[in-house]
Parts: sequence; C-alpha cells; structure tokens
Amino acid sequence: MATIQPAVVNIVGGVTRYTYAPMTSTGSDVSTVLDGPDFRHKEVQVFGTFGAGGNVAIEGSLDGGTTWAVINDVSSTALNVTTAKIEKLQETCAAIRARVTAGDGTTSLTVVFIFVSGGAYGS
Repeated sequence: MATIQPAVVNIVGGVTRYTYAPMTSTGSDVSTVLDGPDFRHKEVQVFGTFGAGGNVAIEGSLDGGTTWAVINDVSSTALNVTTAKIEKLQETCAAIRARVTAGDGTTSLTVVFIFVSGGAYGS
C-alpha cells in the first residue's frame, strides 16, 4: 500500500485544500491522515478514471488511527465512492483519510478535501 502525500493550498483565511493524486488500485493507495476535529466544514471530491470496479472509501477514526470506518455524507450514505462526485462529510472525526479499496490497472483517481476551520470565511 502506497501512502500518497497531498498538495496543500491555503485558499483564503482558514480554507485549506488537500489534493491527492494519483491514487491507484496498485497496492490499494491511501492518503495521508488529516486531523479533522478543528474543521467546521469538510468536503471531498473524487474524480478521474475509476477503471473496473474502482472504489475510494472515505474513512474516519476516533481512536488516533488504530481503527477506521467508512464515514457518511450528509444524507447518511456511506462514502464508498464509485463515480465522480463532491460530498460534504457528516461525521466529526479525529482523523480522516481516503483509501482505494478496488479497481484495476487503469484506476487513477484524484481525491480533493476542502476543510474550513471554525470562524473562517464562509463558516
């Protein structure tokens, strides 16, 4: 499993974008772990080539990253992403990551998180 490092951009006061690419099915790539509790708003976008059966799980942990579970969007749907989309994250977790759980040799995805800290622009 390869751990993908993000490109980090501070967009405007308290709004930060983390971009992970490419995430592939070779070794089931995983993003670095993002600390989540300080962020008031959290969104994720996934796009690219999913390949046959491609899936990215958006996961959260409450115990410092020992145990991970798929978290939900605001409609309480598990974030096992199989097509391009943008979703708002429902749960407040101590840690958040993206993990490729399925795909083929053509799977090459980009995962973008936008985090907005409390009191920041647009909060």
